[in-house]
Amino acid sequence: MRGLDHKTVLITGGTGSFGKAVVEQLMKTNCKEVRIFSRDELKQEEMRVRCSNPRLKFYIGDVRDKASVDQAMAGADLVFHAAALKQVPSCEFFPMQAVQTNILGSHNVITSAIEHDIERLVCLSTDKAAYPVNAMGMSKALMEKVALAATLKLPNSATTVAIVRYGNVMCSRGSVIPLFIKQIKSGQPVTITVPYMTRFLLALSEAVELVLFAFENAEQGDLFIKKAPACTIGDLARAVSRLFGSDVPAQTIGIRHGEKIYETLATREELARADDMGDYYRIRSDNRDLDYQKYRQYFTEGNLREFEQADYTSHNTTRLGVEETIRLLERLPEVHEELDGWERPCVGLGREKETNAKAARRCA
Repeated sequence: MRGLDHKTVLITGGTGSFGKAVVEQLMKTNCKEVRIFSRDELKQEEMRVRCSNPRLKFYIGDVRDKASVDQAMAGADLVFHAAALKQVPSCEFFPMQAVQTNILGSHNVITSAIEHDIERLVCLSTDKAAYPVNAMGMSKALMEKVALAATLKLPNSATTVAIVRYGNVMCSRGSVIPLFIKQIKSGQPVTITVPYMTRFLLALSEAVELVLFAFENAEQGDLFIKKAPACTIGDLARAVSRLFGSDVPAQTIGIRHGEKIYETLATREELARADDMGDYYRIRSDNRDLDYQKYRQYFTEGNLREFEQADYTSHNTTRLGVEETIRLLERLPEVHEELDGWERPCVGLGREKETNAKAARRCA
């Protein structure tokens, strides 16, 4: 990306799944420096050793502490804000922790970026922010509002603030696919919530592409959404089991704290003002201010277009079956790493144990 040439890029939460993937891509560009900002010194050290690149710099800090954010922000050109509490059950039990990191911490990052005249700030959000029913989704929804509210005060600012929203990233830390693989390899039952629950499926590389797309194309207050297919949790479990040649049983455990049967990536109200860009939706900021006389029509006449289109959900997007999900999983490098060297019998074929991804696919 030419827009990254000689730029200093700051990534908050940079040692997480997204941070690792975007660093890998940034190291292929001519950016001047990549800064990793996080509070986990061990993960930073592991990334430092693994990458061994002088352009990669590390800052210990917490988004809750604005002084540490300011220190990392000084001299940066572009910011990807990925730091967050993301686990739904954890946020249900400790909602104030989600508030402090996802809302107040994000406010610190946004404020610091504006104060330091950062060129572009892209904040990462989640499908759980649309019609949120859990603390994680609610805190992320408010993060979006904090970012958008900041843009209303920045008509002539040097900083462009944008948001990206995406669904479940396959094989990311704490996601269900690594759990299924771990259960299969240990011979334990594959635990699923309810078989008909649906979730979007997005590769980590696609999440990185979405952020880079936003960086190149965002205007003030834009929200970008990556279109994605979905499948049921039951079909996902069957796909992983077949790919690994497993006949361990599935165990239905029921919906966990704060979960929904399906997720929403874009509401009908948002789609009413969205631009369809092919693989993405661009939802432009509702930039009305507090001048009620200026926008009187919104209070007296309304906007019927808001109800012309359905929400974009994991129930009505492209639905993948078991075979299609297997083909999608086969393209993930994280799955290939798990398959390589994995010894297991070809279920139902009476063959001796085989060992590699090719054999696994033959058995599938």
